[in-house]
Amino acid sequence: MRMGSWPVVAPARLAVVLLGSRLAGAVIQRNRVETFVVRADDPGPALRAELDARGLAPRTVALGLARASVTVKPIELPPAAGELRDMVRFELERHLAFPSDDAPFDFLPLPAGGDGEPAEVGTTRVLIAATDRRVVDTAVRIAHEARLRPVSVTVAAHDLLGLVRAPRGARVVWVHVCGDVAELLFVQGGALVLSRSVPATDGPELVAEITRSFPVARWRGCDAVWLSGDAGDPTDALEALDVPVTVPPWSARARRHLAAVEQEPDGALTLALAVAAGRGVRPLDLIPAAVRPRRLTRPQVFTAAMATATLVLALIALLVPGLRDGRRLAAIDREIARIEPDVRAVRAVLGELERKRRLLATVGEIQTAALRPLPVLKNLTDVLPADAWLTTLTLDAKGIELVGQAASASTLIPLLENSPRFERVEFSSPVTRGRDKEQFRIRAVWEAPRS
Repeated sequence: MRMGSWPVVAPARLAVVLLGSRLAGAVIQRNRVETFVVRADDPGPALRAELDARGLAPRTVALGLARASVTVKPIELPPAAGELRDMVRFELERHLAFPSDDAPFDFLPLPAGGDGEPAEVGTTRVLIAATDRRVVDTAVRIAHEARLRPVSVTVAAHDLLGLVRAPRGARVVWVHVCGDVAELLFVQGGALVLSRSVPATDGPELVAEITRSFPVARWRGCDAVWLSGDAGDPTDALEALDVPVTVPPWSARARRHLAAVEQEPDGALTLALAVAAGRGVRPLDLIPAAVRPRRLTRPQVFTAAMATATLVLALIALLVPGLRDGRRLAAIDREIARIEPDVRAVRAVLGELERKRRLLATVGEIQTAALRPLPVLKNLTDVLPADAWLTTLTLDAKGIELVGQAASASTLIPLLENSPRFERVEFSSPVTRGRDKEQFRIRAVWEAPRS
């Protein structure tokens, strides 16, 4: 049965259930479902041919086993120190009808409470699933012959629990009819407690088998019965249990998948759909260790999550200071850009002030170093006698030169020496005598300022 066209991107999930002489298959890809049944003496190549004819190219397959080919029973483990799996392996020999040395097995812890006889203090109840090595090897060989990689080997009926929303805390007996066999699932709060495979041809005998199973599950009764699978209505017989008998509360996704199942036998294809719909780690998985996909255990997942969280926190610790500093630098840059015009104006004012300071200093130096003739002339007027006349007066940076006439030129030397402005006063040329006065040329240097 086909339902819709196949998208290119979404991966296809293939499941194959081994039911004696036939294989029930189902492929789920998004919301599209395809189911089929293979009957052949050489099932591996026939399965490959069926997939090729339908244009399906899955790479992996989830394998489902008939409940009758697997031993499933609850056992009690005595108090002992050690790994729980090693304890279960040690106890297998007492509970299996075939050699347990290399028998594939898995187990589930069971709740300690129950309505049966009280368990011994310190004992642990587990639900074991084990089968003959040849059963699993046959399933794996069929997958390899079909060029498929097995990812799980489970009891197909156990995967039915993934299709429903079980009421919390309720004890339910699920009767799934597949041909002339009824798969019995004892479910408590959505978890499997016990499963059995019994003939479905006789309704009262089916009720008797359910009743006989209650003590094994440590139940005194159940709250409801779910009925699914092939045609055949044992509802009247099941009403003898005095509980509601209904169809399972399928999830919305399960109802869409089941709507695609139109060919017979319905019970086998429902099992195939249940196996195909399962995801992640499956309970009671009997796949050999040699072909088991690598999956992280819960401690490994926790460790990986902690390592990832530590790495993220370390990156945050490294990046946050940089981001904070970057924001601060950006704020500083914005503030600098805001006050930059004012800074430029202040710098211009400071430059203008510096130029004026240099100008004032230059003017002061000029005033200090420049010759001032008026004070010199006033001083000469006060110092020289009234009969002295100057014809030439020369001033320079080094000193002064006087040329003129006087009644007595020699008296001028001491007068000029006593002046606070001149020193080293001397005649620069011989004195000559005129009609009534002497002509002189006197040279003097500026007196150095006293400290």
